[in-house]
Amino acid sequence: MDQIDNEVFRITRAQIRVLEPVATVTPFQDATMGPFNHFGLSILTLEDEDGNTGEAPVFNTYMNILEKCLFPILFHSGNLPYKKLYTLLYWSIRNEGFRGQAAALLGQLDMALHDLVARRKRLPLYRYLNGNRNSVRMYGSGGGTNYSLKQLETEISRFLEMGADCIKIKIGSNFGTGMAEDIERVRFVRQLIGSHIQLAVDANQIWTLDQALDFVNKVASLDIAWLEEPIHSAAYAEIEQLCKRSSIKIAYGESERTAKMFPALVNAGVAHLQPVPTQLGGIQEWQDVRDLARKHQLDFSSGGYSLYTASLLTTAPEEWPVEYLYAIMYGLEQYFMVQPQWKNGRFLLPDIEGLPLRIDWDYWQRKDKLIMHRTWTKDDVKKYEPAVNM
Repeated sequence: MDQIDNEVFRITRAQIRVLEPVATVTPFQDATMGPFNHFGLSILTLEDEDGNTGEAPVFNTYMNILEKCLFPILFHSGNLPYKKLYTLLYWSIRNEGFRGQAAALLGQLDMALHDLVARRKRLPLYRYLNGNRNSVRMYGSGGGTNYSLKQLETEISRFLEMGADCIKIKIGSNFGTGMAEDIERVRFVRQLIGSHIQLAVDANQIWTLDQALDFVNKVASLDIAWLEEPIHSAAYAEIEQLCKRSSIKIAYGESERTAKMFPALVNAGVAHLQPVPTQLGGIQEWQDVRDLARKHQLDFSSGGYSLYTASLLTTAPEEWPVEYLYAIMYGLEQYFMVQPQWKNGRFLLPDIEGLPLRIDWDYWQRKDKLIMHRTWTKDDVKKYEPAVNM
């Protein structure tokens, strides 16, 4: 039984606040998206009848799912233990689908409730989750496909200065047509970092099976730690063929929205699992993938909003890292008055209650940095009535 199962949440208020987007360190592009010149942060805040709060990042563009599916249950089921409450929340999104953003919203709500209960217990979240340390290994992620070699060198130098022992760069240049350029960049980075630093690459699903195998053959001598999402994440039959024929470990999982798909990835031969906690249906689902990787002795890493994800990695083997996508995430750190600190290749978690971050909302409101603010109370949300299954 999970610790949170018997907790009761009498939620009286929910808020979503959207902070003004921040410029990226370097405009950032990958194989299939970008360039990202700015990146924003939206936060869900829940408050209970005793004034305890919990927060988590949230997708603010899907508020209709919160309003129609999740909030009616959350506000009107205040006497239920969380195990029963979560079951109602889970099945409320059935007709929205368990493989899309509805599942991610459920997971974001679940993270905010975990933050709330950990604060209520006066415990850091990592301790509430039975984490056995206050730091996690991190790896430096970036190397946009639009970077010049000089920009690539500048970013990698930053990673090395901060003690990263693993670096990941993007490949799949020019929507997958620039493989020669990709290989040149991979060689360049390997020369920069030497043989003692791990090097991973991420193609963001752009290639065909044949293209992915061609790349594997051409970089065979460069000691690639893993090749991430080289072909479409839904092409399970082709992923299985790739895993059978590749000399490089293949990584998948960031595109999944439910833990129930990960055993299929394992069966296909994926050797590196990458669940993102704010993309899955809750912290328990993330833990299920963690346990699956441990059972099958697979590699594992986890990213998304790195500073939020770090707490969960304390419950995993110490060598399993959190991804830090520096170009995008670094700018957002200006909004936190407390956060994990990056030192000697690790994130050190502050000893505060709940998640290891705090935003000074009053300050940023005075600075006029809130571009959206919505609030809901019990009176604003009708009691949940299951939709008729047509």
